[in-house]
Amino acid sequence: MVDPRNKSLRPPIRRSWLRLRLGKAYYTGRRYLLWCSPRFHWAKRRQAERLPHVQASHTTPLLRKLRGEEMELQRNKVLNLCLAVDRLDGLVLAPGETFSYWKLIGRPTRRKGYREGMVLFLGRIGSDVGGGLCQLSNLIFWMTLHTPLTVTERYRHSHDVFPDSNRTQPFGSGATCAYPHRDLMIRNDTKVPFQLCLQVGETHLEGQWRATVPQQLRFEVLERNPRMDQAAWGGYVRHNELFRRVFDESGMLLGEEFLFSNDAIMMYSPLLPEE
Repeated sequence: MVDPRNKSLRPPIRRSWLRLRLGKAYYTGRRYLLWCSPRFHWAKRRQAERLPHVQASHTTPLLRKLRGEEMELQRNKVLNLCLAVDRLDGLVLAPGETFSYWKLIGRPTRRKGYREGMVLFLGRIGSDVGGGLCQLSNLIFWMTLHTPLTVTERYRHSHDVFPDSNRTQPFGSGATCAYPHRDLMIRNDTKVPFQLCLQVGETHLEGQWRATVPQQLRFEVLERNPRMDQAAWGGYVRHNELFRRVFDESGMLLGEEFLFSNDAIMMYSPLLPEE
């Protein structure tokens, strides 16, 4: 039975243009103050030389098979990714330091070379300067879940855009981003430095977390309690919970931890027949 107290099953909130602008200005100011806080030691040093040991790696395809204008937005996204990767590749995350996605990339503007890319805003697909950079934050977040690094800030996607066809990761395992208040922040609570290595290849976005010591732990992300609920307002909401198992070098299970739960409005019908 559907729980009516579940906020994810309530109708989507429609805010006015003024409310959206004021809200963004408020959270932008708070983010700039946070970046000035002496409580954080922000990672900023980069080096071309790679640390010797790969801790986690992942790749995602750059282009989906779409048509017309959407295909042009995807090609612009690849250019946007190249600019963002140029600001992050080689970053060294020393013990005690915190990685901030937007603090390092900065505001994506036309003056910096960013182009119109595809974005999802309030459940609608559109375009904006710097669109498509969520693919990079998704990749970094997924890799981080397979390391001992600590994710201190991450925002889930509010809408589930595509069905599970060819999905290689559990639903809800990404990290959305919007400059500057929807950030991805990662802290190094270990005793060894890590290095973020990124590259825009010919067909895929490629990433690695590397370190000065060999990998000592292995991580596995699991999905549990998946379901699709029909809300009273007529739409469908998808839910799941993600857990992480930790193994030692010999493959022995050391423990399991709850990561987070996801609720997202579905932008497709869950009752479509399988092709």
